[in-house]
Amino acid sequence: MRTGTPSPQKPARNLMKPLLQNLQGHATARPPVWLMRQAGRYLPEYRALRAKAKNFIAFCLDPELATEVTLQPVRRFGMDAAILFADILLVPHALGQSVAFVENEGPKLDPIRNAAALAQLSDARFAETLSPVMQTIKRVRAALPDTVALIGFAGAPWTVATYMIEGEGGTDYERTRAMAWSEPALFSAVIDRITAATISYLMAQIEAGAEALQLFDSWAGAVPAPLFDTAVIEPTKRIVSALKAKHPAIPIIGFPRAAGSHVARYAALTGVDAVGIDHMTDLTAAVMPDGIAVQGNLDPVLLLHGGAAMEREVRGLVAAMAGKPFVFNLGHGVMQPTPPEHVARLVALVKGAA
Repeated sequence: MRTGTPSPQKPARNLMKPLLQNLQGHATARPPVWLMRQAGRYLPEYRALRAKAKNFIAFCLDPELATEVTLQPVRRFGMDAAILFADILLVPHALGQSVAFVENEGPKLDPIRNAAALAQLSDARFAETLSPVMQTIKRVRAALPDTVALIGFAGAPWTVATYMIEGEGGTDYERTRAMAWSEPALFSAVIDRITAATISYLMAQIEAGAEALQLFDSWAGAVPAPLFDTAVIEPTKRIVSALKAKHPAIPIIGFPRAAGSHVARYAALTGVDAVGIDHMTDLTAAVMPDGIAVQGNLDPVLLLHGGAAMEREVRGLVAAMAGKPFVFNLGHGVMQPTPPEHVARLVALVKGAA
């Protein structure tokens, strides 16, 4: 567990990029700001580009389009970080699982519910399939201002497994939980397969130019408490350990959404540099081990509606975290109907906090 003072082995501060300073444990005069789903359907310029791609996977794997989408919110709002435009389901797609995004329904996959289906996954074209993502990273990195960091990402194994096993999103994860309880060897094999692929994917992102990484465990709150270590903490720790062994200076943000009472243990045991806190958790009450930065956690509904309530909460979060390593973000992603002018106002408020 991480205890005591921050490690003397922390990398030197990147004096040009506030996001990296905070992720390395060094508070800045005002917190850096970026938003989950900051590139998305709420932006008219995003919708215009999306219409040019034949489907969502093709959109993600078109370096020209994905680069432009990644850069849009940086140009429009002056974000302190760009996050790679991609999708967590590119990993099962690259392993050969059938993945499609159906309009108004979300992702649909051929489910993996037995060893035979798992055995059909293959690494044979994994790197080739995902090579356009690395091209996007190189293009974005070259285009970013000197003060703006580039975040790469992947889905954490539990969250990706829910889609691969259920065959869709928006469920209560009954089949995934049942497999974890009653077929632990098969469940472990699925998690191991995703973990190994995620390590390869994120390693390639770093080598292409990603300066920080985020692991999205969006459905961590659905894990039964006795299985949390097996399903969330252990695979995350393996990913972080593998990446840090080769690239110790690259900060990693873990986002175990709705993990509740598990958050402090997650921070202590996984080896992440920062923890994203959801809007269901009191940010000031989230006790982190020394040296762990905090990211979060404005309710996306406040951003949707804007106004005095949003402004009050933004100022309150910034004031509460003053002097601490902190990255301003939402507790989940930007909601599709959000007016862009609300995002502009939020960024202005945070940037005016110094």
